[in-house]
Amino acid sequence: MKQLRNHVIRAGLGALYFTGAHFLLRPIFAGVGAIFMLHHVRPRRDAAFQPNRHLEVAPEFLRAMLSHLKSRDIDIVTMDEVHQRLVERNFSRRFACFTLDDGYRDNRDFALPVMREFDAPLTVYVASDFAEGTGRLWWIALEMAIAKASSIEARIGDVATRLDTSTPAAKQAAFDRLHDWLRGLPGEHDIQREISALCARHGVDETAICRELCMSWDELKSFADDPLVTIGAHTITHCNLARQTEETASHEMATSRARIESALARPVQHLAYPYGDKIAAGPREFALARAAGFKTAVTTRPGMIFPESAGHLTALQRVSLNGNYQDARILPVLTSGAATAMWNGFRRIDAA
Repeated sequence: MKQLRNHVIRAGLGALYFTGAHFLLRPIFAGVGAIFMLHHVRPRRDAAFQPNRHLEVAPEFLRAMLSHLKSRDIDIVTMDEVHQRLVERNFSRRFACFTLDDGYRDNRDFALPVMREFDAPLTVYVASDFAEGTGRLWWIALEMAIAKASSIEARIGDVATRLDTSTPAAKQAAFDRLHDWLRGLPGEHDIQREISALCARHGVDETAICRELCMSWDELKSFADDPLVTIGAHTITHCNLARQTEETASHEMATSRARIESALARPVQHLAYPYGDKIAAGPREFALARAAGFKTAVTTRPGMIFPESAGHLTALQRVSLNGNYQDARILPVLTSGAATAMWNGFRRIDAA
């Protein structure tokens, strides 16, 4: 189903481009700006099985987007500037803001050099356990276990299930099924229990993944010293906040912020919700982020920024730069707001 959805989205983006519909929709749905969402920025990999491909873009695609924005005379600004423009209702010029979730080392090695070419700022949201080297990136562990196996066994809904993983297509189908099952489990401990068992059976060192991929505190200190870089919070453990008690969700936000501020000796005023979709962040979480004193908090709900976004500063929508759709022709579609408008049923704000 996910592969079908990818094909449908790709076809929709192509249709908006080739028909020129994005030109017609731009005056209505481009809004005053956009917050772009990324995770990994690194060179393309050749592996046939890459189920997390949507979370990574190549440096040249990032460069193409920055070139496109500059060609349209769109300001590339910090999250502080996004906040200021919304609060002051300064919409004389359109803006774009680049945000990257999780704190991957490739943000430093590949994203920052491209951003420097354009003197463009970026905000990186750090999960403090990832910086500690103790976090669990279960979606990557799942990919690694399936990549090594010819079959996978799991108890899905109390039913012993054996999944074929002998071909790239079978591996993708197994990943999709297991990923959806894991995200549907009651709590983070349930996910970790199942992933740990899977990694143990298939010889994956899940404890090493975080250290291999994410910047440590020492690396973040020098990274954050760059004048283009803003560091935001992404909770402690990268948990689904909506499934936590109010006390735990508040603790995840506040303690993550405190740990980052202590380690980097700089204020942390912006938050990104882990997963960030409707089942992970809703009105309760938006209120908790506001109560915790964050200036802004971003979701993964698709959408542009509009003047009325000023009333939803802890429920800001973003535009994903998705690794499945790295085609320069879609850049004017993404910046027109046409794609997110269609996804949202032509609603401008999705904060409910």
